[in-house]
Amino acid sequence: MVQFIEVESERNNGCDEGTRPPWAVVGSPRIEEELFAQAFDKNIVRRIWTFLEPYRIKVAIAVAAVLICAGVQLLIPLIIRHAIQHAISPRGLDGSELLAAAGVFLVAILVNCAASHTQESMIGKMVELVLFDIRRAMFGHLQKVSLSFMDKTEVGRLMSRLQGDVSSIQEFLETSALSVGDIALLFGIVVVMLWLDFSLGLLTLTVLPVLFVVRILWLPSARNAFTAANETNSAANGALAEAIHGVRAVQSMDRQEVNFLLYDDKAHANLKTHLTAAKYAQVMVPIVDTLTGFAMAFVVIAGSKIMHGRIDVGVTIAFLFYIQRFFDPIRSLTLQYSIMQRAMASGKRLTEVLDVEIKIVDKPDAKALSPQMDGSVEFRNVTFGYDPGHPVLKNFSLKVNPGDTVALVGPTGSGKSSAMALVQRFYDVQQGHVLVGGHDVRDLTQESLGRQVAMVLQEPFLFTGTVLDNIRYNKTDATREEVIQAAKTVGAHDFIMKLASGYDAPLGERGGNLSLGQRQLISFARALVADAKILVLDEATANIDSHTEMLIQKALTKLLHNRTGLVIAHRLATIRRADHIVVLQNGEVIETGSHAQLMAMGGLYFKLYNLNYASFDDLAEEQTETTVQGGRQT
Repeated sequence: MVQFIEVESERNNGCDEGTRPPWAVVGSPRIEEELFAQAFDKNIVRRIWTFLEPYRIKVAIAVAAVLICAGVQLLIPLIIRHAIQHAISPRGLDGSELLAAAGVFLVAILVNCAASHTQESMIGKMVELVLFDIRRAMFGHLQKVSLSFMDKTEVGRLMSRLQGDVSSIQEFLETSALSVGDIALLFGIVVVMLWLDFSLGLLTLTVLPVLFVVRILWLPSARNAFTAANETNSAANGALAEAIHGVRAVQSMDRQEVNFLLYDDKAHANLKTHLTAAKYAQVMVPIVDTLTGFAMAFVVIAGSKIMHGRIDVGVTIAFLFYIQRFFDPIRSLTLQYSIMQRAMASGKRLTEVLDVEIKIVDKPDAKALSPQMDGSVEFRNVTFGYDPGHPVLKNFSLKVNPGDTVALVGPTGSGKSSAMALVQRFYDVQQGHVLVGGHDVRDLTQESLGRQVAMVLQEPFLFTGTVLDNIRYNKTDATREEVIQAAKTVGAHDFIMKLASGYDAPLGERGGNLSLGQRQLISFARALVADAKILVLDEATANIDSHTEMLIQKALTKLLHNRTGLVIAHRLATIRRADHIVVLQNGEVIETGSHAQLMAMGGLYFKLYNLNYASFDDLAEEQTETTVQGGRQT
């Protein structure tokens, strides 16, 4: 697997602007998260079961415990009925029968307690293990997916799937086993009531059609209310996150009041929809309670008047207990319906991530790149594009000899970063070959290729941890002495020692407690410790001050010693040091040569240098086109 020296979070990994599909923007309707799905999707359940299967014994024990709890709840009213029947008999309840009834009741309570404890512990452990496995599977898969997928996927949505959607699955798994008990209890109560007295049982169940009619009328409006509440919640959270991340821009443009009003509107909309959703959620409770009261009234009236003399008091009291319990599973299953809908939508999104095709894979007979390889890099007639119909590189050829430093220059969108991404095989070419050490990168293992190609980006990415850990991120077995020597070589040692704990100083998120130049020097030290034969520098000196650039230029000289260097740069100070300079325009090589040779050609490079521009992007498009047409070289 290719190992990263730097990971850049806010770029499109070599995907030039305009190549991302139009639907990959925030808020686009095509990627709005689905909040609810169909209540049951057998394909999603089957995928969830693959994670449950290793724990099927725990599942069986939990379900058995739930069913035992349901059975005990069915048994307790029958015990009470038996005791009452004997208590009001002419001979009364003798002591032995009283003790027997009390003993059976106590045993039932103890069994219920043990079963309840078993179900809670089994379900809790099983769910946590399954969630752990799902998160591991998703994280492991996302580490391997092709960058073409990451180019068009919002990081925030991936985080949502790793966190929010997994939580929905957790809620579903925790309640599913209990739903088995609810269903068993519901049908059990119906069967027992009909068994105790068929006529009174049918009379009691006449309230159910009313409940079903109410539910049919209630569900569409409630679902719309819950969906609206989730949507406004997402909008409010998005506005909050955007304002926090952009607080510098907000304060610099004195937008605090305007932003507050915008957020206030979203917060009030969120409040309104949540109040509506709460109203629909709460309306079922009094309805169910009312129906419970009617059912109990039917039993009392029927037992005392309509069926007087045919139904004993014990049966009537047992019916009252069963009616009280009858509507509890109905409430629970109503809640489970919404939980299942959310779980099916979340499961669909999770499986979409797990099913993302890994396009960059090693061949079965892939060879490991030898550490003794010469470090040469060659592009042979390479054509490549993120969208195959719109190539970024067109018939691109370049040979870099071992130990040489080659600079790639050209306007944004000319294909510089794309060429470097192909060296590390982040993407595969559509045509041609990319060779490292004389081998096509598609014939090499990604792990061995990653060990020999180090990359330093324009925006260095540091991870949470110590300075020491960050420098040896790509070579975890590097000694402290090796790390210190690398830091001294690139000029980072002095400022590191000024930190509170030196090399053991903890870094904030993304190294936020260091300046950009300091972060870049640490990234150079990281590349030096990795000891790769090929070093790729992608705009590594673009966003730093002149003093830091001087330090980094010295570090570059030491970094590139005895290494093959591929440098993408706009600054002339970096370009002039290269052994060879390649000028790209629209994915094609238009000039090649050393600094002196390119100056003698009088082409685009000459134009840039004589106008004293700091960057190729500073040239007007018409100037670039005129120069290219007048001095094209290949």
